[in-house]
Amino acid sequence: MEGSEEQSDPHHQSQLRMEKNSEREDFRLHLVTWNVATADPPEDVVALLHLNSPKRADLYIIGLQEVYSGLLRFVSDMVFDDPWTHLLMSTLAPLNYVKVSSIRMQGLLLLFFSKLEHVPFIRDIQTTYTRTGIFGYWGNKGGVSVRLSFYGHTLCFLNCHLTAHMKYATERVDEFEHIMDTQTFDCEKAPRISDHRLVFWFGDLNFRIQDHGMHFVRSCINNQTYNLLWSNDQLIMLKKKEELLQDFEEGPLDFQPTYKFDLNSDTYDSSGKKRKPAWTDRILWRVQSKAPPPEEQGENCVGISQKKMEQVEEDEEYPLKVRQDFYTSSMEYRISDHKPVIGIFALQLRKMYETPLVRLQAEGDWSADIDSVVLYRPLQPFPSSTWDWIGLYKVGFSSVSDYITYTWVKDDELAFNQEVIQVFVSKEEIPVRGAECVLCYYCNSLRCIIGVSEPFKVHESKVALEEGLLLGRVDGLQTTGSDDTLN
Repeated sequence: MEGSEEQSDPHHQSQLRMEKNSEREDFRLHLVTWNVATADPPEDVVALLHLNSPKRADLYIIGLQEVYSGLLRFVSDMVFDDPWTHLLMSTLAPLNYVKVSSIRMQGLLLLFFSKLEHVPFIRDIQTTYTRTGIFGYWGNKGGVSVRLSFYGHTLCFLNCHLTAHMKYATERVDEFEHIMDTQTFDCEKAPRISDHRLVFWFGDLNFRIQDHGMHFVRSCINNQTYNLLWSNDQLIMLKKKEELLQDFEEGPLDFQPTYKFDLNSDTYDSSGKKRKPAWTDRILWRVQSKAPPPEEQGENCVGISQKKMEQVEEDEEYPLKVRQDFYTSSMEYRISDHKPVIGIFALQLRKMYETPLVRLQAEGDWSADIDSVVLYRPLQPFPSSTWDWIGLYKVGFSSVSDYITYTWVKDDELAFNQEVIQVFVSKEEIPVRGAECVLCYYCNSLRCIIGVSEPFKVHESKVALEEGLLLGRVDGLQTTGSDDTLN
């Protein structure tokens, strides 16, 4: 009886929540939105990603608009990584960031990168898109999104390019509402964007500064009195009357309007059109509002669903908070008529789980001279299938597909007991020159990596060294500096 009284004591419950909330952890999210106006990427993106900052991001989310999508380039980009993706991956991979997901719809591109340490805890990854250009049939305008769970918390990132021109403000809201209503995911917990605990909405949203004349706008920019323009920013104005927009927060626009510039300059449009500067490029966020607990709902509690009650309990037990630490444009980039916008956020949450679904390791010494064995142990139940595989990656790999080789888990299983499973890897698949490597278990049902080994050394082939062969393998291909070949 004492135990049941203690459990029902509100003070005791509150104390328990405080103890659990003390276990919150902070994660740093770095978001970028940039309309690149079909330009090829700059030589480097160090400033864009703040790579010289003492604080490195845990997650990078980059949304681009108007990536060049001419027919030949677009077909090529379907087979190979487009130049923007290639540059970002080659920049971040040596720093131990992995491209976890991406989606492209014509000129719209959304990329999600994570520190390797978080990758096994990013699950249920899905992407989708919505066209809004030319009556919904053309993808030059619209939205692309990536949704996932991060340590159990549902997150969604939506990159939009909405219709242009001053007079179409309400049409932009209609497009956004259409995207929010129509994008769905195969996820019971969060089938729609609005069902996610945290949503980031960003892109070239194309909202303009209305009523003020060109002279006044430029005077405010020159004097850095940006606040005098806020009341006539269309998005800020519409947020006051559109319920959907009111759910989203945005930091103060304490930076120059990011559109429209002459190419290769910091000069606003000097062409005959002389377009008025505007904050077209924005980053907003929305934390799902908490439902009041059942004891505070009184008579309204009668019809509350079991699912809703579980959601309330989960919100209490696993809180999530967001704080924006940085919001500005990056003026040093001049390849486009837009400047990129950067938002840095502190995401505070209590993890719903702290152990990966699978723990795996390389058994014994590895080299191309002997067949090798992977040991893995499921730590929690998960939906395994015959399509699951274990990949061998070099340390500093750039994406899930950037493996040296892989082996099918079920096909190459050697031994099985309730705790540890052995999987065979042929010596023919192991790099002859050796490398510092990791193993990753990819779960096909969850569409993600669910376990990463500690780094280990794959030794150079002694046979190849003794025979004087300069043999290397890259993604299963062999090259040799000798006329001889290994049998």
